[in-house]
Formats: sequence, structure tokens, C-alpha cells
Amino acid sequence: MAMSRTRKIVLIISGIVVAFLLVLIIGIAMIFSMVRGSEPSIKDNSVLALRIGGSLPDYVPEDPVRRLLGGSDESLTNLLTQIKKAKVDKRIGAVLLEIHPSSAGWAKADEIREAIADYRTSGKPIYAYMEYGLNKEYYIATACERIYMAPPGDLFINGLAAEVMFFRGSLDKLGIYPDVFQIGKYKNAPDSFTRKEMSEGHREVLNSLLDDLTNRSVNAIATTRRKTPEDVRALIDQAPFSPAQAQANGLIDGASYREEVENELKKRLGYNDADKLRIVRGSVYRDVSPESVGLNEGERIAIIYATGSIDLGKSENSPTGGQSVGSDTIVKALNDARDDKKIRAIVLRVDSPGGSSYASDLIWRAVESAKQKKPVVVSMSDSAASGGYYIACNASKIVAEPST
Repeated sequence: MAMSRTRKIVLIISGIVVAFLLVLIIGIAMIFSMVRGSEPSIKDNSVLALRIGGSLPDYVPEDPVRRLLGGSDESLTNLLTQIKKAKVDKRIGAVLLEIHPSSAGWAKADEIREAIADYRTSGKPIYAYMEYGLNKEYYIATACERIYMAPPGDLFINGLAAEVMFFRGSLDKLGIYPDVFQIGKYKNAPDSFTRKEMSEGHREVLNSLLDDLTNRSVNAIATTRRKTPEDVRALIDQAPFSPAQAQANGLIDGASYREEVENELKKRLGYNDADKLRIVRGSVYRDVSPESVGLNEGERIAIIYATGSIDLGKSENSPTGGQSVGSDTIVKALNDARDDKKIRAIVLRVDSPGGSSYASDLIWRAVESAKQKKPVVVSMSDSAASGGYYIACNASKIVAEPST
């Protein structure tokens, strides 16, 4: 009996402590959010340091608690906005892109390159810095004015390949027989479970994608690094390279440590030797509003993000489960934008491999309804497959990257 009473007291105290901590965290997060929401002070001739890496989803909902703990994910939208602001912000003298391994697709890489090219029209320097480089990361870096790599790193531009795992043999041994509906030779999503080897249709699709990506990346690298496509292909066949070898072959501009790159920027921006380079991190610069530098003027456009697999119900954004496109969420957003008289047009941003045909049809119908009142333009990201294309096909206009 005494033990039971003691346990109750411990549980009550534990509950009070947990509740107090939750309230404390939420309170700190709210204060942090309000403070971070104010315009930061940016000194003249600063260098904006932006990190590129990770999955780079199109959009990440603002989470004050995660941001407080330093766990906020970078989004493609935020990255592109940062570069766009830096182009017109007179306080920013240069941009330094810190490029890390990324699981983002090639269409996102193309959009980053386009943003870099647009920034360069301002005449301001933009440098890329990599500890080591892979195909896609180097492809992004070549859009910059200069590329630097850490001396201990390596440049792995070995070309592109695609691998597919097939489990049919293992499933046979376990007595598992998948029952799927498959139409046509190119609908190959279930092949990993129904076949022991790659079908001709599957091989044709992958080779087509690899050939297209290779040709486009080779031509882009050749243009920006002032080489012929044949020279670039020959270098790919010789890869990987040490930074010194990469520099000797004209693939990068220097094998340098981060501090040395910063010193190079100091000289470029006219700093005195004793001066410290004024660096603004992207996590700070994101709180500079576009309006404060003369952007986001004019008529209002609604942007609706459809990222992830399509399903019934509400969209989700989970650190463990990833993002999903919920028909309830997207349909409501489309209807709200349709009925809002202040919004002149709607952009539906699609990055989806497909999913529920029923949910896709509900979104398709909402697009049809919205475009009766105002233009609905679909912007395709890395993928718009199956249901991802179905929800897009009814728009007023569809825009895609060459690598979508």
C-alpha cells in the first residue's frame, strides 16, 4: 500500500515536471520565433554563406521548436529565395555556397543552377566550396564563378548508373506471391517483387533517363568550365580525382581550406588584411524579408505544394515518414485560393511519384474547378509520375525542368 502511494506521488511529480518542461520549451520557442521574425541587422559588404545538402524538399513548414533546437530542414524554396534576395541586397557583397552530398533530384539541381546564373547577372562573386564532390554536387558547383575543394577531398565524377534490386527469388523461397495489377511494359514499379531480372521496357526507360542526364550535365559542365563535351567525357572516364588533379585538369579553381577561400573573398571584396570577413549564415539571412529588399511586389499568387505520395485525408510532414499529399489538404487549399479575390493565379508545385487514384481524381477535380476562375499553373519538381501527372494534366499550363 505504501509502495503504491509512493508510486503515485512519483508519477504526479513526474507529470508536473514534464508539463513544466513542455510549457518552458514552447515558451522559449515562441520568444525565439518572435525574435527571429524581426529583421536582422546585415552589415555592408557581407558574404552570405548558404549550405546545400540533404533531401532539399520543395517546402518545409515552419517549426519553431525544431528551429530552436537547430534541426530545421532547408527547403529548395528557401534556398532559391535566399539567392534571389542576395542578388538585389546591396549589403551582400558575395555568396559562398557550401555544397554537401544531396539526395535531391536533378531537376532541383537544375533550378539551383538557374538561380546561380541569375544571381551572377548582378556582377557579384559567387564561390562554391566542397569537402568532396559527387556528380550532382559538382554539376551544381559548376554554375558558380569559382570552385574550391578541401585538399583532403576527392572529386567523384564517375558518370551515372542505375541499380535495381529484384526480390522474386527470395519471395519464392518464402512462399510469398505478390498480387499486382500492371498495365503496359513501362509500368515497372512492381517489377522488384514480380521479376528476377530487369525487363526490356524497364531497361529502356533507365537508359533513356541516364543518357539524357549525362548529355545535359556534360554539356553544362563543358560550357561553364570552358571545355568541349569530348574533353569532359574523357575526364569522367579518368575519374576520380584528387583536388590537385582536378585543379590541374581545370575542373576546379583551387585545392584550398575554408579559411583560405574566405581570405580570397576578403581580397576580392576589398577588405584590409586585418579585417575579419563579415559572414552571414543562411539561418540568419532567411529572416530578411523579400519586401525589405524590393521583392514580392505586385499581384498575389498562391503556391500550393503537393510533395510526396498521394493519399486520401490530410497531407503529412513527418521527420520519420516523410511528406505526403493528402487530398483533403490540397483540395481545400485549391478551393480557398479559388475563392480568394486577392489571389490572381495559383501555382501547384508537384513533386510526387503518384499514389491513390481516387485521391488523385479528387485533386484533379479541384484543379478543374479552380481554373474556371483563375489560371492554375503546375510547376513540376523532380517527379510527376502516375497520379503526380494526373493531378497536373488539367492545369491551365504545365512547366517542367528538362530533368523532371
